[in-house]
Amino acid sequence: MKRIVLFLLTNIAVMLVLSVSARILGVDRFLTAGGLNMGMLLAFAALIGFGGSFISLFMSKMMAKWSTGAQVIEQPRTQEEIWLVETVARLAEKAGLPMPEVAIYEGEPNAFATGPSKSNSLVAVSTGLLQTMNRQQVEAVLAHEVAHVANGDMVTLTLIQGVVNTFVIFISRAAAYAVDSFLRSDEEESSGPGMTYFLISIVFELLFGFLASIVVMYFSRQREYRADAGAAQLLGDRRPMIDALRVLGGMPPSELPKEMAASGISGSSMKAIFSTHPPLEDRIAALEAAA
Repeated sequence: MKRIVLFLLTNIAVMLVLSVSARILGVDRFLTAGGLNMGMLLAFAALIGFGGSFISLFMSKMMAKWSTGAQVIEQPRTQEEIWLVETVARLAEKAGLPMPEVAIYEGEPNAFATGPSKSNSLVAVSTGLLQTMNRQQVEAVLAHEVAHVANGDMVTLTLIQGVVNTFVIFISRAAAYAVDSFLRSDEEESSGPGMTYFLISIVFELLFGFLASIVVMYFSRQREYRADAGAAQLLGDRRPMIDALRVLGGMPPSELPKEMAASGISGSSMKAIFSTHPPLEDRIAALEAAA
């Protein structure tokens, strides 16, 4: 169940804050006071849905550094740090990207890429991954993360999340209004929706949000296949990426903080519709089957 709220956690929190603020300011009540205005409701839903997603996107690097304790390599001090920075620089150049920030954090074997744009990104690896893998395998992991940046996965996932949020807010408000209108007596109709509407809309938001997360998680799994293929293309060889995935497959599952887990290279080993990552054996099979 933890996987259900992985990437969505920060975004949902922001969306709820915006939604509650709109209710406190009377915007939500205004939309329903004299009858439901579908156009206004859709505009309101888009503002809240996309607003939450883009706030999360712009905060992504800061949240990543804060939640993992990642330290950006400003001036490399060791041979390992020099190699990391030079490797990411070479891969980024090959992918046609500006140089991302490179960071190391304390933790179990994992890595992630995040940032609001291709020109403002962060690639981070854990100390556990550096200690576990050889340099060829680490390079494959770095190529995987650079491929995420090159594919624009952070922005695309944000847009998908924004669309999903918009529909969740729109449908939940419309459904809550219909239920509330049915339950109210004639005397209550003139006063507009009451507490029942407020409570029902929250229930519907949670329900539809739960179902909508299936769409977001599906895209998250697909982008992992594309990043694996992108890493193989950057390296000119599939074997290092396959070897790196096999090493990860031989370890206990490694989890990033919930708000970052969808960005990591290591994810669920389960075939679940709420998983952010495909099973490692499926990712290996996809690479082996690639022409």
